[in-house]
Amino acid sequence: MQKDLGNYRKSYEKSALIECSISDNPMQLFKTWFHEVEESESVDEPNAMTVSTIGLDGFPKSRVVLLKRFNHEGFIFYTNYNSEKGKAISANPNVCISFFWPVMERQIIIKGKAEKVSQNLSDGYFESRPKGSQLGALVSDQSSIIKSREQLERELKKLEEDYKNKEVPRPEYWGGYLVKPLSMEFWQGRPNRLHDRIRFTLQENWDWKMERLAP
Repeated sequence: MQKDLGNYRKSYEKSALIECSISDNPMQLFKTWFHEVEESESVDEPNAMTVSTIGLDGFPKSRVVLLKRFNHEGFIFYTNYNSEKGKAISANPNVCISFFWPVMERQIIIKGKAEKVSQNLSDGYFESRPKGSQLGALVSDQSSIIKSREQLERELKKLEEDYKNKEVPRPEYWGGYLVKPLSMEFWQGRPNRLHDRIRFTLQENWDWKMERLAP
């Protein structure tokens, strides 16, 4: 089977990324871009991001997760620590996260190191989740092989009965990761494929070095 996609073309003309008009702090620039995407109300989940890890088998693997918080330190998401991604991060904390907002013709690529957040922070977020999501974290041995969908639903129904009138505790194997950025590349689509690419690299003195990359 073959399909030629050579005629899939688009001219990117919505914005520009010029050094003199942006912050010299990439976290501030990220905040500005994220706010603009939110304000556009044209992206269903602006906090959806791709997390790439190096697996225990030596292969890179990418998957989409949801960003739940960002601050001056970095980017926080939550997962099962025993999952495939959790085991990969435990063995190699170097990760890449990326955002793609086609409606704004923008993407951001972030390289950094992932570390577990404090238990208090994981507890607080877990408590804020709907009860169904809490039970989902309990019932799912994430990334493991299961016999059937029906088995999963039976186990969930049992947990629903067990915790009908009780709070659901956060399991120790579930919590957050903070990705502390070492480099952040901002990509803005431009006409004729001459896209704007601005990369910030963290220096030893904790300042950020800004550079323009060829498209």
